[in-house]
Amino acid sequence: MDFVKSALEAGSGLLRLRPTWVPRIFTTPGGRLRLRRQDLYAFGAHRGGICERWIASTTKAQSGPATSMNEGLSAIEHEGGSILLSNAFQDRGADLIGTEDYTAQGGWNVLCKLFDNVGSIPHHVHHNAEKAARVGQQPKPESYFFPAQFNAIENSFPFTWFGLEPGTTKAQIRDCLARWNEGDNGILRFTKAYRIEADTGWQVDPGILHGPGSLVTYEPQRNSDVLSMFQSLVGERLIPWDLVVKDVPPELSHDLDYIVDLLDWDANVDPDFARRNRRDPTSAGDATATAELGFSERWISHGSSDFSAKELTVLPGRSALVKDAAAFGALVVQGHGILGSLPVEVASSIGFGAMTADEVFVIHAAATEGVKITNNSLVEPLVILKHFGPGHPEAALLVRSGAGQS
Repeated sequence: MDFVKSALEAGSGLLRLRPTWVPRIFTTPGGRLRLRRQDLYAFGAHRGGICERWIASTTKAQSGPATSMNEGLSAIEHEGGSILLSNAFQDRGADLIGTEDYTAQGGWNVLCKLFDNVGSIPHHVHHNAEKAARVGQQPKPESYFFPAQFNAIENSFPFTWFGLEPGTTKAQIRDCLARWNEGDNGILRFTKAYRIEADTGWQVDPGILHGPGSLVTYEPQRNSDVLSMFQSLVGERLIPWDLVVKDVPPELSHDLDYIVDLLDWDANVDPDFARRNRRDPTSAGDATATAELGFSERWISHGSSDFSAKELTVLPGRSALVKDAAAFGALVVQGHGILGSLPVEVASSIGFGAMTADEVFVIHAAATEGVKITNNSLVEPLVILKHFGPGHPEAALLVRSGAGQS
């Protein structure tokens, strides 16, 4: 019997995953992802601190030439052995996400992460389909949700820079890029900081400038690591020009007009930016009916057809059979219990390289048949964040309706 088949049978369609940590040279870890403090620079100081945990990932991190071979890739753990989730998709992709989705998508085309930084990170942009294709990449829409379980401490800058002030000109942003080596290139003069709070969310489409703040962020997104920096100095940290042009064709690496054109200009200077891009949680299904069954669900990412996410809460001492229309990655963020046949629990302190019991992948067949979830606590809710790939039928209806905009 092959490894993946054995793991699927043992977990009744659920695969237990090992934590996946990713460092970033342009960040300072916020220390709230439950990774031991002495392990925050486990990749080496030259790689930067660990500020991201990638969840159910088949996407390789792209952090320069020092990026390790399997960095960013989740691994299935079973009976003392392991295999990359990406390899499992190559062998059994149709079994994992269903024949229809696998035929349409060719893989697990979603990336989800937890992001944790002390302060804000540089104003930057992710490419649209046309610009990403020029460097062999995928476009990158993403969404933000700020889980209360990780945000009791907000750290130093609970604001996120979004877009550009109405009236800003392309010439002004071009001039900021031209001043890159002067220290502060002044781009924050042309943007706006929005207060971010736990239990709220945003949608960030390709071409939108953004500089996330210091709340821990749950980020479902397209499976891409494409970006260009637009801010040269954050605090006392200088951002190298290499991070502006890492996903720009080499022959255009000093073409400032091309770099400015990475921006969706109208979307950035939209006077109604906040209302169009805020996406607060919205109920999934009949809240009264599910409460009687011992659980509740909310859509916490529902602004894109490329991905979506829910927050599931099972009440203390209760069990519930929960069905979903698609396969999903799951992270337990509060409590302990049983997910299908797998015991799950939140770790209070995680060593680098250590296994946990808080992350699983639920295949299509198990999700549609329903997963029994039991909360073994007498007093604490069991809270699980679930992210889905493209085309979830219920999420698609929310995208069209604009639910959660405020």
